[in-house]
Amino acid sequence: MKKLLEVTEASLYKGIEQVKIGNTVGHVGSAIQKHVEANGFSVVREFVGHGIGTKLHEAPQIPNFGKKGQGAELTEGMVLAIEPMVNSGGPETRVLSDKWTAVTLDGSYSAHFEHCVAVNAARAGDIDAVKALLAVRVWLLAFS
Repeated sequence: MKKLLEVTEASLYKGIEQVKIGNTVGHVGSAIQKHVEANGFSVVREFVGHGIGTKLHEAPQIPNFGKKGQGAELTEGMVLAIEPMVNSGGPETRVLSDKWTAVTLDGSYSAHFEHCVAVNAARAGDIDAVKALLAVRVWLLAFS
């Protein structure tokens, strides 16, 4: 489980490294996916990161998988929630009857890290100066 947490957190920073003007959401997702899969884990595809503006969840969607150059272009002033969700087993998930709780389909462990970053000319800037997680949450799910 320690490796799952370490890889998920590292994949977050791999994605953040790609938050640059002119890159695309595909650059972000590709960096996350490559790191995760190189370490033997899988990326959840049903849930993605997103833009943040006057509403919490806005365009563009930020998948944790993809190909460089695909998807929306990152432009100055965008605010994005980068949030890799990584499973120790297969990538499939399901939502329980409460319509909120997400679990892995195969009962494997899952981890989720999240940061909110702003796109600017210098670099991707963490919104929180102390680099705390946007919605302090690391989800470990071991339900089937």
